[in-house]
Amino acid sequence: MQTTKRNLNKAFALLALIQATLIFTIVMIGIPLPEIGVEFGIHEADLLLASTAYGLSFSGLLLFGGRLTDRFGGRTLLTIGLCLFGLASVGAALSFHFSAMVLMRFLQGAGAAMTAPAAVAILRHLYPEPEDFMRAMATWGGVSVLGGGVGFLASGVVTTWISWRWMFAVPVGVALMGLIAVAGFLPKAAQSRPSVQSGLDLIGAVLATLGIALGSYGLIASGEFAWSSPGVYGPLLSGVALLSLFFVVERQVKSPLLPPGFVREPYRIVGLMGILLASASMGLVTFLLSLFLQIQQHWTPLETAGAFVPYTFTLLLMNRAASGIVSRFGPLKVTCFGLLIGAAGLAWLAGIHSQIEYLSGLLPGIVILTTGTSMMFAGAAVLSTMHVSPHQAGLAGGVMNTSMELGPTLGLASLMAVAALAPDVVRGYSLAFGTAAGVYLVAAGLAWFLTRDKLLQTDTVAADKVQ
Repeated sequence: MQTTKRNLNKAFALLALIQATLIFTIVMIGIPLPEIGVEFGIHEADLLLASTAYGLSFSGLLLFGGRLTDRFGGRTLLTIGLCLFGLASVGAALSFHFSAMVLMRFLQGAGAAMTAPAAVAILRHLYPEPEDFMRAMATWGGVSVLGGGVGFLASGVVTTWISWRWMFAVPVGVALMGLIAVAGFLPKAAQSRPSVQSGLDLIGAVLATLGIALGSYGLIASGEFAWSSPGVYGPLLSGVALLSLFFVVERQVKSPLLPPGFVREPYRIVGLMGILLASASMGLVTFLLSLFLQIQQHWTPLETAGAFVPYTFTLLLMNRAASGIVSRFGPLKVTCFGLLIGAAGLAWLAGIHSQIEYLSGLLPGIVILTTGTSMMFAGAAVLSTMHVSPHQAGLAGGVMNTSMELGPTLGLASLMAVAALAPDVVRGYSLAFGTAAGVYLVAAGLAWFLTRDKLLQTDTVAADKVQ
């Protein structure tokens, strides 16, 4: 049966919902963490495991998930990933011991690491024409951050009125919907698969997974412990060593997990940099402003969640406009302008102080930053998947999502280290926002340097080169 336009739209909507849910699942227990600690009777520092278990396995296994997708096909990996993701979500909701919950969160992340690149690979087959794929990826770029915004809002509402355990109903329901679609209309639209029959580079997979996971854990732990603590520098140094060995191994094997030169293409460098910085700034603004409103301003969790309604609404509006904006101006210009607008929003938020008003002092910066980062996500998602043939679509999805996952970890840890240099907490927030604005400006300059010849052209030519 041919793929009709209606089925194509249904398939895209379903895959976008799955991608949004994968990011939703990262942030959905952020606000209820204190309540989780009370229920399980654990110390605040131990909550770090509950908060990070999902993200560590998700980010660490994405490259391998991409490789598996290119080896066995998007439909197969999507099915396996959704089964593991859904079952682990049920297990997390029903966990009555803290260790069991951490394990289930880890397995959720493993399922997500197979699901995310598989979804991108299926999209590549659903939209074989370069221009159609560009429009799809422009919308796809904003879907992830929208999932994070909705997750943040939902966690405040559910925690206040029901129970944090009900948050897991969302990933369970979406996993079931995805599996039903795989058994129904989705396989008709994604029958073909890349014929990659080479090895899987298991050594590279182990090194990359452990390196990313350990390094990420060390960065996350720096928010709870001093950099001189063994719990911080131990994982960090181990992660750096393993990743260094990974890049050495990749030059020796016949079928590398990450082929040399794959991420050195100028467009892909700008795209991955844009995704990393956009996700980092979104993680920064939700984390710092949540702390500021609840601790400094004494807002309730529900009031804090409500403060991010304009944030989520802006994401929704920009996501709807993303495809048209990228088609009109080209992904490169949209990414670069997004960097400049995002820098302006961060600079505004750098004016934060203990007596600041939400409506006049914080809201404009939130809206400006969200507008810029939405443009970055839209343009960068296209740039990250340009010049990618169908047999590497899973790899491209894995690399793109790895950048998205590392953004909040690397960015937040680095900026919180900067914030610690200030004499008081709120001034530290200001310093972190100001530093992030400077990084955005430097990144815009680097993007211009790498692609200055193309920026002087129409830039829509770039979109036509997607293969």
